[in-house]
Amino acid sequence: MLPAPSICLLSCSVAIFLVGWLAMEVLLPKLPSFKFPSPSHCCSITSRSSSYVRFRFHRSSSLPVCASTVNEAVAEPTLGSPSLGHSTRSHFPILHQEVNGSKLVYLDNAATSQKPTPVLTALQNYYEAYNSNVHRGIHFLSAKATDEYELARRKVTSFVNASDSREIVFTKNATEAINLVAYSWGLSNLKPGDEIITTVAEHHSAIVPWQIVAQKTGAVMKFVNLNQDEVPDIDKLKELLSKKTKIVVVHHVSNMLASVLPIRDIAQWAHDVGAKVLVDACQSVPHMMVDVQGLNVDFLVASSHKMCGPTGIGFLYGKIDLLSSMPPFLGGGEMISDVYLDHSTYAEPPSRFEAGTPAIGEAIGLGAAIDYLSGIGMQTIHDYEVELGTYLYERLLSVPNIRVYGPVPSENVKRAALCSFNVENLHPTDLATFLDQQHGVAIRSGHHCAQPLHRYLGVSSSARASLYFYNTKEDVDNFIHALNDTVNFFNSFK
Repeated sequence: MLPAPSICLLSCSVAIFLVGWLAMEVLLPKLPSFKFPSPSHCCSITSRSSSYVRFRFHRSSSLPVCASTVNEAVAEPTLGSPSLGHSTRSHFPILHQEVNGSKLVYLDNAATSQKPTPVLTALQNYYEAYNSNVHRGIHFLSAKATDEYELARRKVTSFVNASDSREIVFTKNATEAINLVAYSWGLSNLKPGDEIITTVAEHHSAIVPWQIVAQKTGAVMKFVNLNQDEVPDIDKLKELLSKKTKIVVVHHVSNMLASVLPIRDIAQWAHDVGAKVLVDACQSVPHMMVDVQGLNVDFLVASSHKMCGPTGIGFLYGKIDLLSSMPPFLGGGEMISDVYLDHSTYAEPPSRFEAGTPAIGEAIGLGAAIDYLSGIGMQTIHDYEVELGTYLYERLLSVPNIRVYGPVPSENVKRAALCSFNVENLHPTDLATFLDQQHGVAIRSGHHCAQPLHRYLGVSSSARASLYFYNTKEDVDNFIHALNDTVNFFNSFK
């Protein structure tokens, strides 16, 4: 007979093992540590290379705490300069806490990023000092709020190098921005037989709106598959383009494959046949320099919450001549010029597409996030993340029976700083649950809003670890240590 602790461990272990296969969410108890002898387990974060700064975290509790009361990391100076991750971590209060008894390792940045203190302060300042509705108000608070809201628009304009602030439309998120183009431009310009070109690797938000519009207009959607490097086949995309093509809808960076598409080339090919280009830049704008004029795209969308800004706001970039020709997406206040009982006339862009009270505080917070990112420098962020992402990819390959999706990094192939993967015979949700419950490591599991891509790859789901500039090699090392422990744990029952 097994002793009582062993029976408890086995019961809890089986419960975790079934999580990935059951259509429910279960809160699991903290399990005893399940360690296996290996060289990697003998190392701790304080034994890493001396080229990185060591951090100590002082906490009074592992419970959630107010941002203003979180103790910041205390750096112990070492030889060499600290990495970008080490030098910026103190700006993110949420990172300095324990989760399930372990130091938080946040590797779910492709889903949403954390927020630095300047962004939190900007939001608080708006609501404490000048909360008011924007536009049309003549009193001080309204004028101040309007100035800051429109300043945020100008910051976005500069950040993506648009030619005019009228080309930036604030939306609820990138999904709404794509829907805006699909319904306003798509319903007005597509007809039976017209073609919409996209790829199997798109986020659902870049597929579903165009499916709906295609059904309404009789347009046809055509999909580009992956090549042998597990990247959308750009040569095939070029072959599909014809005079029937009216719009090309593609991502800049894949949220699962970590591949980067040559948007400038795609835009040129599309324009050669008279087609427009819409780019989903949610995974590129936060991580690299994006120049909409240099890329010569017609539309581009991104979300604030993936670039250190608040949730609830994103933006659409559209060339001003296109936006000016498009009808409203939503009707109501702010988007009108004049309203009569039998008809209405509409405001010029961007107001035409911003019906109702906007997300004022969120826009101001986005502006603060842009200030913060610009202060670091997007090229600095990109260079650091390329190195860190390659380190993540190479460390993952050390895990037995792992399959990492997307291209192999090389001198000519630069992956984004994320890796989607599966471990043979282990469900990704089981992996993610154990990593969280036992090690405080936050990753994503599921289809990442990319079901067609997963089906193409022959799987239903995957695990994904995604980095941002405030992550470090120690985060990656801790994750790999935890992942090996997790794999060993589940394999022990086979």
